[in-house]
Amino acid sequence: MDLPDAFERLRCLGRKALIPFIMAGDPDLRTTGPLLLALQEAGADVIEVGMPFSDPLADGPVIQAASSRALARGVTPPLVLDAVASVRARLRVPVVALTYWNPILSFDHREAPEAVRAFTRSARASGLAGVIVPDLPVEESPLLRRAAAAERLCAVLLAAPTSPPARLRMIARASQGFIYYVSVTGTTGARHELPPSLARGVRRLKRLTTKPVCVGFGISTPAQAAAVAGVADGVIIGSALIQAIAQSTRSAAPAHAAAFLKRFRHAV
Repeated sequence: MDLPDAFERLRCLGRKALIPFIMAGDPDLRTTGPLLLALQEAGADVIEVGMPFSDPLADGPVIQAASSRALARGVTPPLVLDAVASVRARLRVPVVALTYWNPILSFDHREAPEAVRAFTRSARASGLAGVIVPDLPVEESPLLRRAAAAERLCAVLLAAPTSPPARLRMIARASQGFIYYVSVTGTTGARHELPPSLARGVRRLKRLTTKPVCVGFGISTPAQAAAVAGVADGVIIGSALIQAIAQSTRSAAPAHAAAFLKRFRHAV
């Protein structure tokens, strides 16, 4: 299923999107496919899968550690795409990759336009519905957006609490599928409380667009998720889920992740 279809279905049902994030290759690459399927069965509406990278600027210590563990096992973007493809026939929800600009430019040995097109072609062939690139500002995103659109792949852009109105309008026009609203300034990571200005920031963005606005960074409890779902179209759960997976054995990771996510499904 593509992202626009998924969000239209949720709109008709009067539901908000629950979007878990996992790091491909953590605890190992063989577990990535089963994790995707387990999260789908636990109620995920969209799933983000991280591609490990050595310099993940937007990520806090939990996701950085997961990325380092995956890199140590030799996980690469093509292997991540293979893992998604291995369960593609059983996936009923969209899967979106979170990666960085350098791995896309390094996807093959050609010049930037060809490398980006090769990445988006391979991403779509694997079954991905979209891609998020945190270190790619909207002004520098046309190459990715054009290549993604040619493959019916959504290039999801990020908006921050510090983004001025003119920049928010630019992001709202350019982002495809949904807009990823960063709840806090800084990096990812579970937080005891979210900023009181979050609701105001989400409403400010939603006044500029009819596209879904999904909130990530720092959401670690069902109560926080419920509060965010009250103002946004989707809730993204990352570091807290990564921590839960890390506390289980490899064989039990899919079941453990599913049980963790179900708590959030009841709240969202």
